[in-house]
Amino acid sequence: MSYEDSQHSDQQARHVAIIMDGNGRWAKARGLPRLAGHRAGAKTVSTILESCPDLGVEHLTLFAFSTENWKRSVEEVEGLMALFRRYMRKQAADLVRDGVCVRFIGERSRLDRDIQDMMASIEESSAHNTRLFLTVALNYGGRDELARATRKIAEAVAAGTLDPATINEASIAEALDTYGTPDPDLVIRTSGEYRISNFLLWQTAYSEFAFTKTLWPDFTVDEFKSMLTGYKGRVRRFGAVK
Repeated sequence: MSYEDSQHSDQQARHVAIIMDGNGRWAKARGLPRLAGHRAGAKTVSTILESCPDLGVEHLTLFAFSTENWKRSVEEVEGLMALFRRYMRKQAADLVRDGVCVRFIGERSRLDRDIQDMMASIEESSAHNTRLFLTVALNYGGRDELARATRKIAEAVAAGTLDPATINEASIAEALDTYGTPDPDLVIRTSGEYRISNFLLWQTAYSEFAFTKTLWPDFTVDEFKSMLTGYKGRVRRFGAVK
């Protein structure tokens, strides 16, 4: 889908991507272990997810675990993986029942087999849903995604199924994890950081951004709604002049 095709005249942010940052600092400020912050953040995920349909958000993409997050302590990484398992076990049926179509992006082979199996199961059981399209970026990095897409294209060229002269933006988009999902209209980052941290590098070329100092566990539906309202007042030219 082109950038222009994903737009609507009423300037509604139909696809919102969120870099959920600040769980560790939230926990530290309360004298709690970092994993307590991640557990609190998981509750915020549920709250924001539930609000999307009523706010006109059709696609929600969440940055859950990056390719760089493996650099964290073994204890924190194992705790996060346990949290992912618990969340998927407890929420899978509810997501399907509530009409949420779940999709995972990222490189899966490094994840434990049981997590990969749960991801595949949720994707299959929710594939028919259309109330909300939820994309979870798990072991995801924008540069890693582009490298994998490049290898895929190179393999097609080597196999003789793709003419190098025909490679264009659409060819690259088709090789990405997010193929079939419109590019984000709005990217939100919490916790007061002002960077995208290797998130959706290709897809956010023309996205609008919103930043807040609020730590992710404290992020509310009211603040989410305020950001969506603010987005409606922005002018998106996509390189043209209006």
